[in-house]
Amino acid sequence: MRYAFSECILDTRLYTLHREGTTVRLRPKAFQVLQYLLEHRDHVVSKDELCAHVWPGQFISDATLEGCITLARRAIGDSGRVQRLIESRRGYGYRFVGTVQEEAVSLPDREAMAIAQGIPPALPQVPEQPQAVGREAEFEQLHKWLDTALAGARQMVFVTGEAGLGKTTLVEAFAAGVGRHQHLRIGRGQCIEQYGSGEAYLPVLEALGRLCREPGGQDLIEYFARYAPTWLVQMPWLVSTTEFEALQLQVMGATRERMLRELAEALERLTAARPLVLVLEDLHWSDYSTLDVLAMLARRREPARLLVLGTYRPEDVLRQGHPLQTVQQELHIHRHCQTLPLTFLTEAAIATYLTRRFPGLPCTEQLARFVHQRTDGNPLFMVNVVEAWLAQGALGERDGRWVLLTSVETLQAGVPESLRQMIEQQLDRLTPEEQRVIEAGSVAGIEFSAAAVAASINWKIVQVETCCASLVRRGQLLRASGEQVWPDGTVAGCYSFIHALYQEVVYQRVPAAQRVHLHRRVGERAEGGYGAQAGDIAAELAMHFERGRDYHRAVAYLQRAADTAVRRYANAEAAHHLSKGLALLKALPATAERTLQELTLQCALGASLMAVKGFSAPEVERAYARAHELCQQVGDTPQLCLALWGLLQFYIVRAEIQTALRLGERLIGLAQSIHDLDLLMAAHNGLGTALPYRGELRAARAHLEQSIALYDPQKHHTRAFFYGTNLKADSLAHLAYVLWLLGYPEQALQRGREALTLAQAQEPLHSFTLAHVSNLIAVVHHLRREERLARERAEAARRLSIEHGFAGELGKGTILRGWALVVQGNGEGLIQMRQGLAAYQATGAELWRPYYLALLAEAYGKGGQLAQGLCLLTEALALIDSSGENWWEAELHRLRGKLLLGQEGASRNVAEAEQCFQQALAVAQQQQAKSLALRAAMSLSRLWQAHGKRTAAHQILAEIYGWFTEGFDTADLQVARVLLAGLA
Repeated sequence: MRYAFSECILDTRLYTLHREGTTVRLRPKAFQVLQYLLEHRDHVVSKDELCAHVWPGQFISDATLEGCITLARRAIGDSGRVQRLIESRRGYGYRFVGTVQEEAVSLPDREAMAIAQGIPPALPQVPEQPQAVGREAEFEQLHKWLDTALAGARQMVFVTGEAGLGKTTLVEAFAAGVGRHQHLRIGRGQCIEQYGSGEAYLPVLEALGRLCREPGGQDLIEYFARYAPTWLVQMPWLVSTTEFEALQLQVMGATRERMLRELAEALERLTAARPLVLVLEDLHWSDYSTLDVLAMLARRREPARLLVLGTYRPEDVLRQGHPLQTVQQELHIHRHCQTLPLTFLTEAAIATYLTRRFPGLPCTEQLARFVHQRTDGNPLFMVNVVEAWLAQGALGERDGRWVLLTSVETLQAGVPESLRQMIEQQLDRLTPEEQRVIEAGSVAGIEFSAAAVAASINWKIVQVETCCASLVRRGQLLRASGEQVWPDGTVAGCYSFIHALYQEVVYQRVPAAQRVHLHRRVGERAEGGYGAQAGDIAAELAMHFERGRDYHRAVAYLQRAADTAVRRYANAEAAHHLSKGLALLKALPATAERTLQELTLQCALGASLMAVKGFSAPEVERAYARAHELCQQVGDTPQLCLALWGLLQFYIVRAEIQTALRLGERLIGLAQSIHDLDLLMAAHNGLGTALPYRGELRAARAHLEQSIALYDPQKHHTRAFFYGTNLKADSLAHLAYVLWLLGYPEQALQRGREALTLAQAQEPLHSFTLAHVSNLIAVVHHLRREERLARERAEAARRLSIEHGFAGELGKGTILRGWALVVQGNGEGLIQMRQGLAAYQATGAELWRPYYLALLAEAYGKGGQLAQGLCLLTEALALIDSSGENWWEAELHRLRGKLLLGQEGASRNVAEAEQCFQQALAVAQQQQAKSLALRAAMSLSRLWQAHGKRTAAHQILAEIYGWFTEGFDTADLQVARVLLAGLA
């Protein structure tokens, strides 16, 4: 026989299955199952009947049968959720319900031979039913967005609605439909409530992993190895040990920014060849890093045949204060995303559902009205009401037609008031053994392995699988999710709750003490099953041991989860795990071991918070201060060095220079005492960056040069994350402006170029290094009065900061870019300077403010707003008095004198201006800042020249000018030479 249905033709003589003209490979047993269902489509085929025919004389587990049904459905474009062709009849079996045309064929047969040669005949035109009632408009809108994506304009769509409205059903039905008719890939990932908020990139990695495991997935693995190795290294199970080790070396020193960029570029290249629909479910439980992925993918303007479908519950997002709300709103404002809110089903839609679900059933309109009144049109509640009627025997089939076996009044009386009550009723109808399994499963998670459940209740795995498969076959609570293989070789069936509400209701039924016991047993079994690879599921294990009251192991796995997050450059998730670990530590006895563990967690938390909050955040100080306090208790010198380093960075950026210097001196002493060259390099860098702000320029130069000399490219190339930037590039850039201050403008330029070259080599491994160094080199160009070059560097820093969210560097780059615009005569520059300064201060940073206020005062002076400029200089001088950051003090006094002379009636200000210039000169000479002394001497010489003191003017300027040995082509020295010639 040859059976034609939907887009398929199954030929029992040629033993072939064609779908849309393409031969579909199908396992022999799955082919026999499909053939038997086609041949006996006149009735519901029970499990026993099917097994007796396909596996005569054999014992077959429910999992095996379900697997064959799944393969058969997938081959013909059907699914377990959207049962268009093969229906599961709850408690009875299966029935093929699609329209079939059959024809007896004999060989030879011209058409059969054509099929054998790969030439498919014309397919019969079979009308296709809608896959989800009441959602026709939503399906149409999704198809429009897909068409836009297929044209190359990426689409980000959020499908929203409360629990039970059918978000998953809609998205799965849509994906199943387009998957049959479009040459595209479909990746699926799901966020998990119990530990998803802390598992970085969880649904994205799940979706990519599934794509790589599908037929043809090896090509994708090779593709990611080439274009996105930072993502492939997060999925070690996809590659061999040798390949994994090579990947680790390849991505060494990578950053969060690199991960995001690699994924974006990889997907753009991938979708150029074949479109992708990426489905991410339950985003109200998502981790922060996944939100970063969504925002990044939505904002990029490069072409991509990509459609991202994310589902979430708005009420959960609002209740939890989840950052998804902010991300979605921001994307919506800038038209980077679309939202598809689902509403309740209408009474007419429910009637359509009943008609299609039960052909020929009388009273469908009356039943639809009752179901709508009781459920408000919630699809999940509606389905449960109908399934309850089936389970109670209120509906049945007679002569191929569905009939009502009781009165409508009896049906109405048996329906509970809420979905939770209905789920409770379903649970009560289970056997004690089934209840025990399902309760243990709810503790294991919304998706669980039969092995974990078996261990928690002391059953054999096969017993749990048999029980779960029975529930799956009856359509109660669970659905099969394939099988799971653990590193220790354990192979077991995997199951998931049909809906998160089921798992939630079951979990709440479990007594508190029993929950604790089950969580601990599940955690112990998974820990044993994963062995040395337990870190791969650290967040899950931490959750089980936390709820199992084994806080010691919970803290250990939270720390491992934080390590995994750091390797994924997901610092927010790392901080989340570490903070939770510190909270759990309080429940443990106060021992030396606990103190050491807290010390480790506090140091790690400080480093993560630096990346998340910024160096000057109060949370950073609290973490490192607590670590410092603990070090005093245990005498741990290496950890003490880490704590001192963190505090040093905090106090520098907060402009508490004296405190930072004390910490730096102590850090150098400790690093020397334990002969740790890594920490010694960092200590010299810390002191070298702090000392200039106290005017100790020569000492700063010495420390910076020592830090540069200790740099080992092989060892320190990968430490940029820990220190916040590449320390050699940072030291070179700071040394550049220190050298200019000391009077070596050419050496300053050379060191700046070296810093920039090294920083560019770090990009994209560490984009912050390039942004940070670019701003410092922009300062060097400003000092050399090279406006165009200063603007170029500042603009480069701004571009990187905007792309990666470096708020502090963005503010600094905006100020310097604005200054360059002002010098070039562009009035927009003053506005940018004010905006940049406000953004910089908003980060909590205080360092460099006197310098930036001086730039702004100078800009006001150029615009004739002298009074405003003088006010800013007064503010800057007050900051110097309070913080001690005096490296730019000489220039503040000089600029003040210059603005005083520019005011109306300046003759009254001559004496005060002269005093300002002399004070500037004195400060510069005290600090040995030759370049600032030259500027002060030029201003004083001009003033004296104007008042007839030419000899004194020439003498003071000639003495300082004569000191210089380089940089005579720079603007300051050229002006000084001209001024001297005029005074001769």
